[in-house]
Amino acid sequence: MAQYTLVIGNKAYSSWSMRPWLLMKEAGLAFDEVRIPLYQEGHDRKIREYSPAGRVPVLVDGAVTVWDSLAICEYLAEQHAEKNLWPAAAAARAHARAVSAEMHAGFAALRGNMGMNVRRSFPGIGMTPEVAKDIARIEQLWADCLQRYGGPFLFGAFGIADAMYAPVATRFRTYAVGLSAAAQRYADLLLALPAVAEWYAAAHAETEVLPQFEDRH
Repeated sequence: MAQYTLVIGNKAYSSWSMRPWLLMKEAGLAFDEVRIPLYQEGHDRKIREYSPAGRVPVLVDGAVTVWDSLAICEYLAEQHAEKNLWPAAAAARAHARAVSAEMHAGFAALRGNMGMNVRRSFPGIGMTPEVAKDIARIEQLWADCLQRYGGPFLFGAFGIADAMYAPVATRFRTYAVGLSAAAQRYADLLLALPAVAEWYAAAHAETEVLPQFEDRH
């Protein structure tokens, strides 16, 4: 039995679940996975067995329970300083926290109009002026980090900031979003990670189909 238990939702649809899952996989942190399919009978009760917030993801570490993707990532960074999940330099670390928090709290238009669905392709669907603004800001943010810290990931090596933006790369693929060359290279890098390939394979093996994430027109 692993030290950690990570409670997640459907891999096809749950972007917030993907973030700490990917971070733990890439960091080599062993964990037991509990997948609770969302919007199925009893799903709320099952999640609340782990967290009163009633949302996934949830990390359980003995007597410690952490909910919320970014809070889980922060906790893991504190518990495993040797993994360098945040940049070592204080200025870069503050920058990485800022861009991670911006993803956590922002880009509502993108999230609302281009919901995560790694099993499907919806080219051109969901693009609005507000979504275009979100995409432009993400491209600007990525370009700045990649130029400032030298790549190949946002702050050099893979870390929390990259885990926070990985589901965005899946959305860009699903909706065939046209990106700058630099942004496309970075998105392709994230999508080529072995852990992301594992996530996609598991998503395709899921049997649940949620209409609210499938009916796109």
